[in-house]
Amino acid sequence: MPVLPGAEPFRHDGGEVGVLLCHGFTGSPQSLRPWAEYLAERGLTVSLPLLPGHGTRWQDMQLTGWQDWYAEVDRALRELHERCTRVFVFGLSMGGALALRLAAKHGDEISGLVLVNPGNKVHGAAAHALPVVRHFVRSTKGIASDIALEGSEEIGYDRVPLHAAHSLRNFFKIVDGELPQVTQPLVVLHSPQDHVVPPADSARVLSRVSSTDVQEILLEQSYHVATLDHDAERIFEESYSFIGRLAPDVAKKGSTTGG
Repeated sequence: MPVLPGAEPFRHDGGEVGVLLCHGFTGSPQSLRPWAEYLAERGLTVSLPLLPGHGTRWQDMQLTGWQDWYAEVDRALRELHERCTRVFVFGLSMGGALALRLAAKHGDEISGLVLVNPGNKVHGAAAHALPVVRHFVRSTKGIASDIALEGSEEIGYDRVPLHAAHSLRNFFKIVDGELPQVTQPLVVLHSPQDHVVPPADSARVLSRVSSTDVQEILLEQSYHVATLDHDAERIFEESYSFIGRLAPDVAKKGSTTGG
């Protein structure tokens, strides 16, 4: 199946500091493209892969699971390490969970994390029925485009495939158990008004990681897909400032190349 227009992966070869961006469940790189371009304009090497089963049609996602999505970001991380001396990982929603697992598994190879409305659990009574219901019902209503900014839209599926949702639920459980292994500097930006992932998920992440350099930022003007919402520019600036603090030489270079 061809990739939906706008949902293509993004790659930019810049300096020695790299950033891997991980998009969310049923979403696509489009939700993080402005963020990726902002970082690329400032001289960073940027990788924003398209997760398997995403960016085409929801039926394709039925054939994939968390192992496929994680394998893709793990591969992208290793690629970045081949050409960068330091690598940061950023993620939105499920992409935040993917970033956390990468951090737990790769340790010091990752210099820091920035998470936007990270998912930690599939909520509601329906979640407990998923193991059985997914064999009888193929999909449910979609979760894309939870955005407060009028006219801003996310390229994502209008249906959630239940086999994939069941896999996501299992993945969240695994990542939750690995959170104490996360020690890297961490920024969590989350929206009090989020109709997809409740603030409790960010609170859970913050309470269980072992990181000592931690910053929590509220995105008061945005819903779930905050990277395409009113607070997008703040997310971009805070993340770049975070990199600049941990890798000061990058900030100096970026000021001359990025405008």
